[in-house]
Amino acid sequence: MPAYAAAHLRSVQMGEEIVEYLRRIDDTLPPFEGRFLSHGKTPEVTEGEWPGHLVLIEFPDIERARGWYHSPAYQAILPLRTKNSDGSAILLEGVGPDYRAADFLKALGLG
Repeated sequence: MPAYAAAHLRSVQMGEEIVEYLRRIDDTLPPFEGRFLSHGKTPEVTEGEWPGHLVLIEFPDIERARGWYHSPAYQAILPLRTKNSDGSAILLEGVGPDYRAADFLKALGLG
């Protein structure tokens, strides 16, 4: 099951540390088969407000997503981002290709 690392970066102070973070993050992904799905794009807001940007990285499964986030290579550069940005980050397990929204009702005992 695919999994994702997502960061909602509401603001980023561009400077030497963020530049260093961006130069180094790519090398942290291959050992965990991670790849960027979205990065640095301005979202098209269709409902509500969305200040900032969304970064989305895909991994083959949640174990590799966790492994990447907690890896020594990523933890070494993480402070470069967190000290220079305001945002939230999550790891999220995806759903399979046959998943339907009504499946959630079954999980709740309502379907």
